[in-house]
Amino acid sequence: MVGGKKKTKICDKVSHEEDRISQLPEPLISEILFHLSTKDSVRTSALSTKWRYLWQSVPGLDLDPYASSNTNTIVSFVESFFDSHRDSWIRKLRLDLGYHHDKYDLMSWIDAATTRRIQHLDVHCFHDNKIPLSIYTCTTLVHLRLRWAVLTNPEFVSLPCLKIMHFENVSYPNETTLQKLISGSPVLEELILFSTMYPKGNVLQLRSDTLKRLDINEFIDVVIYAPLLQCLRAKMYSTKNFQIISSGFPAKLDIDFVNTGGRYQKKKVIEDILIDISRVRDLVISSNTWKEFFLYSKSRPLRQFRYISHLNARFYISDLEMLPTLLESCPKLESLILEMVKNQSTRRHGEKREPNVMVSTVPWCLVSSLKFVELKRSIPRYEGEMELVRYFLTNSTVLKKLRLNVYYTKKAKCAFLTELVAIPRCSSTCVVLVL
Repeated sequence: MVGGKKKTKICDKVSHEEDRISQLPEPLISEILFHLSTKDSVRTSALSTKWRYLWQSVPGLDLDPYASSNTNTIVSFVESFFDSHRDSWIRKLRLDLGYHHDKYDLMSWIDAATTRRIQHLDVHCFHDNKIPLSIYTCTTLVHLRLRWAVLTNPEFVSLPCLKIMHFENVSYPNETTLQKLISGSPVLEELILFSTMYPKGNVLQLRSDTLKRLDINEFIDVVIYAPLLQCLRAKMYSTKNFQIISSGFPAKLDIDFVNTGGRYQKKKVIEDILIDISRVRDLVISSNTWKEFFLYSKSRPLRQFRYISHLNARFYISDLEMLPTLLESCPKLESLILEMVKNQSTRRHGEKREPNVMVSTVPWCLVSSLKFVELKRSIPRYEGEMELVRYFLTNSTVLKKLRLNVYYTKKAKCAFLTELVAIPRCSSTCVVLVL
C-alpha cells in the first residue's frame, strides 16, 4: 500500500480486458468457423456461453473417420446436421469415410446436400461406394472432389456452376460417363484426373471451351480440344498420353516422363515432347525427364526453346553438369527455380559423384535475360552448393534477385554467409535473400 492506494495487478487487468473475437458479428464468427474442421469448430463451444451454439450455424460439415471412434455417433451427428439445415443452405460437405464406410448412408447424405445448395463437395470413399445420380444435376455445385468413388451412368448432366473437378481413383461404368460430366459443365476451369480407372483401351475425348488447367497421369490417354487451356500437367510412362488438337497451346507445361519402353519407342516420345516444350513459355520439368532429354540430345544439335521465360527444374545433385546445357537451350530465360534432390541410384549403389557446374562458356540467358533465380533443396547441404551459387552470381549480368531456400545449422549458416558475401557479383543490382 502506498498513499492508501492499492496496486492493480497485471493479471487483474488482463482478466477484465474484453474478448475481441467474441465482439465480432456472429456472421463473421460463423465464417471463421467455416474454415475449420467440424471437430475444431465444435470445440469452440467450450470457450464461453456465447460460443456454445455458434458452431451450429456454420454452413458446412468437415468430418474425417477419426472425428470419433464410435461410428453411430458420427452417423447421428451427420443426420442431426442435415436436420438442423433443412431450410438453409450448405456451402461445404467434406466426408472421409475410412474403413467404416459400410456404416454410413453416403448416397442419402449426398442427396440431402444437393437439395441444400451445396457448393463444395469433397468425398473420400472406400472402393465400392456409389455416387447418387443427384450429383449430376446439382445447379449450385462449384467444386467437386471424389476419391475412390464409383460413378453411375447418367442420362443427363447439368452442372452450370462447376469450375473445379478433381477425381482420384474414380471408376466409370463406360467411356462416355466422364465425357458427359465435362460437356455438362459449361464453366469448368480446372480438371484433375489422378490414377483414374478409365475403361482400358479407350481415349478420353476432352472438349471444353472454358478449361484452363488440366492435370492427368499415366493411366489415361486424352485428346484435348480446349482453346483456353493455360496449364497442362502430365505424367507418363513410356508413351505420350496426350494430344492437343486445339489451335492454341498452353503457356505452361509440367512434364514428368519415366521411360520403361524400348529405344525406338522412347525416341519417338522424346521427340514429340520436345516439340511441345518448344511451344511453351513456362516449363516445369522433373529430374528424370530432363535426364532423358539430355542423353537424347548428346549426339544431336542442341535444341533451342526460344519461348521459355520461366523454368522450374528438379536436378539430381550428381547431374548438375547438365545445367549449362539446359540454360543454353533457353536463350530468353528470365526466371529459374532449381530444386536439388538426392540421386536415388547414388543412394542404392554407394556412388559418390561431386557435381560440377564449371564451364568455359556462359549461356546467353545469363548475359541477356535471367533476372530471378531460386535455389532450394530438401536434402542436407551437398558438395558444390557454394560453387553453384558462385556460378550464378559471377556470370549473371542482369540478375536482380537470388533466393536461397536452404537450411543450415546456426554455426554452418554463419560460415556460409561469410563465404557468400565475399563472392563478387556480376550484376550490381542483384539482391541475395537467404531463407
